[in-house]
Amino acid sequence: MRRQIPPVSCLVLLAAALALLAAASAASPAPAAVAVNMTGVLSAFPDLSDFTRLLASSPVLAELAGRSSLTLLAVPNGNLPQSPSAFAAATGADLADVLRYHVLLEYLAPADLRRLPASGKLVTTLFQTTGRAPADLGAVNVTTAGASLAVVRSPAPFPGSNATVLGAITAVPYNLSVLAVSGLIVPTGFDLAASESRPPAAVNITRVLADARAFNVAASMLEASGVAAEFEDDERGAGITVFAPTDDAFAGLPAGDRLQSLPADRKAVVLRFHVLHSYYPLGSLESIVNPVQPTLATEFSNAGRFTLNITRANGSVAIDTGVVQATITRTVFDQNPVAVFAVSKVLLPKEMFTRTAGGGGDSSVVAATAAASSPPPVATAPEASESARTPPTKLSSPPALRGGGQDYDTASAPAPAHGIGIGWWCIALVYLLPHLNLYTGRGR
Repeated sequence: MRRQIPPVSCLVLLAAALALLAAASAASPAPAAVAVNMTGVLSAFPDLSDFTRLLASSPVLAELAGRSSLTLLAVPNGNLPQSPSAFAAATGADLADVLRYHVLLEYLAPADLRRLPASGKLVTTLFQTTGRAPADLGAVNVTTAGASLAVVRSPAPFPGSNATVLGAITAVPYNLSVLAVSGLIVPTGFDLAASESRPPAAVNITRVLADARAFNVAASMLEASGVAAEFEDDERGAGITVFAPTDDAFAGLPAGDRLQSLPADRKAVVLRFHVLHSYYPLGSLESIVNPVQPTLATEFSNAGRFTLNITRANGSVAIDTGVVQATITRTVFDQNPVAVFAVSKVLLPKEMFTRTAGGGGDSSVVAATAAASSPPPVATAPEASESARTPPTKLSSPPALRGGGQDYDTASAPAPAHGIGIGWWCIALVYLLPHLNLYTGRGR
């Protein structure tokens, strides 16, 4: 007669099996953001055929080839003016710029629209990347409106500059959301004398933040510190990615953070801590491989210090400094080689700040550490070779940015590196399963 396994042992084996299953599930990566074939997606919808032809015949389609995490505001055939080019010309706009104004540099699903605040949300469009949009007039304001999903309008409205979202057409999750809108939306306040053929000048990060109207503190700190000049120098290399705290983020700093009381050189370290020394569009941040990323502050210190932990959480890009957890709230500017993203909190490095228990059980109070008075060690020896500096760890880019883009419906994701590990979990689980047959051995 086969010996029956004691109930306690059965429970232990069952718990082990469940733990293995949970570990295997957790090891599965979130779907990575990849560039999509825009016309391939739209071709499945005959009611968007005229808008698709407009897009395909314009330079905008080529500009979208290497991008992901987009929302396209598509106008159905019945809602397009009889002559879109004449409609654009009558408003003083170029048709390509009008189409760029319908490409939002952020993935917005219908669920995201339903969660919009009462004041709406300012979302950057592809038109903002041309440099012809003053202030934030290259963005659109998306607001809720009664029974409809949302209304999209220019920040400086005039007749014809707003449209109602009619519904969701299709989506490639986290890469492309296509929403139908009731008509063409025309950008406002562009420079008619500007030429598309004009070579792009270096991006003035301070001006970008000042024009965006919600980053006055960050812009002032950059201008006062002189660090902005370093950013412009870095644009000529691999580019830069800037995480800009909003004015609300600075206002939300705890009273004991002592950021503003730091000496100028330490403030400069904090500002450099908000910058990655490479250009990463939102899609690359969402498809991150190595979450620990060096910053510009790392290059002025020892390797492994002043790093950011960048992950994807709940559909957003999360940034953890070891002291502060923040999220990217919107794209402010995105044009290779510069990307600027708004973040919900000021990024405070753990090398300079520490989390302390506050009154009333508040454990989120952040205070400057004693080490804040001394700057991080800087390699100043002129004979130090370039190879001695640890280069920034790269994020994975969408396949199209790496030259391996495929159509949206045929792209196959590479096998994850941890697939072998999952196989071992499965082998262990198969070994345990026979022991979970609790009662079949009775009476033999």
